[in-house]
Amino acid sequence: MTTDGTGAFAGLVAVVTGGASGIGAAVVRRLAADGARVAVLDLDPSGAPEGSLAVTADVSDDASVRAAIERVLAEWGRLDVVVNNAGIGAQGSVEDNSDDEWHRVFDVNVLGMVRVSRSALPALRRSPSAAIVNTGSIAATAGLQQRALYSASKGAVMALTRAMAADHLSEGIRVNCVHPGTADTPWIGRLLDRADDPVAERAALEARQPHGRLVAAEEIADAIAYLADPRSRSTTGTGISVDGGMQELRLRPRQS
Repeated sequence: MTTDGTGAFAGLVAVVTGGASGIGAAVVRRLAADGARVAVLDLDPSGAPEGSLAVTADVSDDASVRAAIERVLAEWGRLDVVVNNAGIGAQGSVEDNSDDEWHRVFDVNVLGMVRVSRSALPALRRSPSAAIVNTGSIAATAGLQQRALYSASKGAVMALTRAMAADHLSEGIRVNCVHPGTADTPWIGRLLDRADDPVAERAALEARQPHGRLVAAEEIADAIAYLADPRSRSTTGTGISVDGGMQELRLRPRQS
């Protein structure tokens, strides 16, 4: 993966957390295709797309995050786009997870975004094209069974996005989020592997989305690229749903 100095992100530097697989890797490839130099911050960056800067980072550790951002700045001298994509899943109703698990998920899914954004803000303030994009979820806006903890964490991401957008608009930093539906990612793959009937479980996940399939990681990456694009300078404090219509559409059942 190489850049040719052209495209909407030409000359810009982006950081993508959780960028070594799934949605994050698709975002890395998308931004690089449009000219960005992209750093992958990941617990295991070995799968980072070719041509990206692979940096080991743990978003649950503030010192690790700060060191990773400093590495990017030492390498390229600037930072323009932050994609807060690192996150972990959780299953169960409100009574199924311990306090420790609630703290662990919020520490990664919410505070992880806080740590990365906080570390990046000084550099973003110097950028003429500063943008932060947070990865939310359909779980933030629709009630899903057996997703109490995960939904709560992603609801917090949506609220955090709006608050950050308000705080940093005057500094020229736009903050938005994208809300994927059930995406075809390694995490869903692991979920299916643990199911009693993986084929039936996949069919159920596909059926609950009105367009009848899982969302592709590349579709989510396209939405993130739009939100990060310097030409989207009037778009801030908002979320884009990439969920096959799951949030807004109420279709009649298909006739057999």
